[in-house]
Amino acid sequence: MNIYAVIMAGGVGSRFWPRSKEKKPKQLLRIFGENTMIQDTVARVKDFITNENIFIITNEVQREKIIQQLSEIPVENIVAEPFGRNTAACIGLAAILVAHKDPNAVIVNLPADHLIKNIEIFKDTIKLAAEFASNSKGIVTIGINPTRPETGYGYIQINDEVNKEGVYKVKTFAEKPNYETAVNFLESGDFLWNSGMFICRVDAILSEIKKYLPDLHLGLEEIKAGIGKNNYIEILKRVYGQLKSISIDYGVMEKSEFVYLVKGNFEWSDVGSWEEVYKLSEKDNSGNAVNGDVYVDKSFDSYIYSPDKFTAVIGVNDLIVVNTKSALLICNRNNSQDVKQIIDYLKLKEKDELL
Repeated sequence: MNIYAVIMAGGVGSRFWPRSKEKKPKQLLRIFGENTMIQDTVARVKDFITNENIFIITNEVQREKIIQQLSEIPVENIVAEPFGRNTAACIGLAAILVAHKDPNAVIVNLPADHLIKNIEIFKDTIKLAAEFASNSKGIVTIGINPTRPETGYGYIQINDEVNKEGVYKVKTFAEKPNYETAVNFLESGDFLWNSGMFICRVDAILSEIKKYLPDLHLGLEEIKAGIGKNNYIEILKRVYGQLKSISIDYGVMEKSEFVYLVKGNFEWSDVGSWEEVYKLSEKDNSGNAVNGDVYVDKSFDSYIYSPDKFTAVIGVNDLIVVNTKSALLICNRNNSQDVKQIIDYLKLKEKDELL
């Protein structure tokens, strides 16, 4: 069984403004520890996937920085999509590139910007899923045991186990719920968080794309026929520009008969907002998470980031304060998901230097 990793790294991380910018989004930042998030993602799989079998799918704006951060990965494996077309096109492109090298490959699809602890458990989980996928048409998702009624994650409902190793048949996918529904999901015991990771053979995912997204499949076939030709980039741009933007979950996973799940019993977060960073950060006795040259007095339960300039915070509670060289963000922790709206405002006002 030859295992390949496909790391999806094209996002802009709009909820992490002002640290996250188009040219250097969340996955290229050091948010926890000494490594960037994409470096940690690669490090997690290097024990059982060789550098030559790791593919990064990104865009032209971010490609050079990814090459710099991941110097051990072959440059030709760091692939820039000409246009953002959501995860179905991203996964499809990766699948045909891997299939060109190895038609029997098993691919492990991973977002570039997740935080995972208990790495050995993670590795064992991926290997279990890969073993099942290699011997079936199955697309195996990793579901995370929910620890709270979280409204920021999608959920996956499972049926009974299909084998003694802990592989389950997926019953349904559920979008991000309201709080009451999330409580019901938690109490039911058969709903897990959707981690966005899945494992399958390349022929299995391409077969399901052909069945449920035939237009995408036709486009991928045209791109595949151009691999290695002088006009490959021209073909890629032309075809990609015509593709419909749709997620792999909505386009394939929610419809396929061959979706399975392995439970991931490791600590996981998609680190989707500054509030999530606050929750995951070490805090002082006042509940503050502080990073940088910061003075704090009579303030509680806040996240303050200011490595480039002195910042003083007095008499406030439950705030996110992110102070960079170019911009300052102050918001209530309960409104951290709304940070992405700033991007729309900056685009409207043509403040491109802040994007």
